[in-house]
Amino acid sequence: MTIFEALRESHDKQRQLLELLVKTHGDSEGRDELFKRLRAELENHAAAEERALYIPMMEYDMTQEKARHSVAEHHEIDELIETLESTEYDSPGWLASAKKLQHLVTHHLEEEEQEVFQLAGRVLDDAHKTSLAETYQQEMETRRAS
Repeated sequence: MTIFEALRESHDKQRQLLELLVKTHGDSEGRDELFKRLRAELENHAAAEERALYIPMMEYDMTQEKARHSVAEHHEIDELIETLESTEYDSPGWLASAKKLQHLVTHHLEEEEQEVFQLAGRVLDDAHKTSLAETYQQEMETRRAS
């Protein structure tokens, strides 16, 4: 498995959780559970992805700018999660913010899959792509266990 395949698994999970989350209503157990699962997935994924993909990408001139841009988008996503955490589930603004999060995350994932992966694929050799997948998966396991 390459780093790109490993990341796509989490990307698919994020899309699914977001799709389910924006269909929830009010202050419900379903909304609370989905938001907590999504928040954990986004936080764990971003930290592991930065370690396993973006730090290595920053070593190459060709991929440095794109890596920095993606890390900046992670921070935008974090800020929106903080907004959601400080808003009551039954507030009309909560769903609007959740939909904004869905749009932001979806844009980020598409940009990664269509631009970042191709660019990184040109500077990383096959062995490196495989070892980075292992780094990513180990980081995800460690973060999920804590």
